[in-house]
Amino acid sequence: MRLINVNTVLDLEERRVQSMSEIKILEEFNDEQLESTEYGILSHCWGDGKMQIEVQFREMGQVTADEGARKSIMGYDGYKKIINSCRQARNDRLNWIWVDTCCINKESSSELSEAINSMFRWYENSMVCYAYLHDISSSTLPTKIDKNRYPESDGWPKWFSRGWTLQELIAPKVVKFFNRRWLLIGDKRSFAPTLEYITRVPARILESGFPRDRPSVAQIMSWAADRRTTRVEDKAYSLLGLFQVHLPMIYGEQENAFRRLQEEIIRKYNDHSIFAWDPEGKIARWPATEQVLNPR
Repeated sequence: MRLINVNTVLDLEERRVQSMSEIKILEEFNDEQLESTEYGILSHCWGDGKMQIEVQFREMGQVTADEGARKSIMGYDGYKKIINSCRQARNDRLNWIWVDTCCINKESSSELSEAINSMFRWYENSMVCYAYLHDISSSTLPTKIDKNRYPESDGWPKWFSRGWTLQELIAPKVVKFFNRRWLLIGDKRSFAPTLEYITRVPARILESGFPRDRPSVAQIMSWAADRRTTRVEDKAYSLLGLFQVHLPMIYGEQENAFRRLQEEIIRKYNDHSIFAWDPEGKIARWPATEQVLNPR
């Protein structure tokens, strides 16, 4: 796992760096090192416009190696997210932060596969997750659907419509929400009732994590039913951590990825609700007689 050195990035931003050749923005940590490392983690929606360019792994290396590239990259919207994430981490007295866009070398299929299979754990082990809601300008979360303001994401801010952000909401113990100006508007615990209404994830899971008897397959699937991903395969891959299963990544397999996910769930759990899960997310949020998910 690679982490961003918060102090190095901010020193660079604040022009306190004397020699570029002596600084290192990204550093690698093995599992043993991570056990004693406190880090923050970013949850966000990727930019999709000309001015909303994300910083990739290769470009992060160019920040210290090429002055011309550095000036260009530092103007990216994605770089500004990295800077603001680092500032929040420093405020929380953290020296390290993980950002998916630049901490994974996606040109390596083996590294990408390892990252996707480890991602739930990485979010779970973080000290704090910063959820950046780029399309909210108010000081709180919306409490009702607004299809005029959010026509392309079912009437809610875009963050709530993405496939990957479901695990990024559930896995971390602490999630802090920020609006487009990077002003703190609240956290997962204080917003739990509103978040349950928006996402259908029970408030007690948002407050305390998964109980020992996990919700049924159908219920967990229902939380993700109306979420979207850019790649068809990611509809399955983004659920691996929620079901505690692992799969090799095969981009190009499209819908077969979800079939493989179902097969893996069936092998691990004795839960027939997978054959009747609710694709429209209409299952009651926490029925009194819910079926729980138990390993074989």
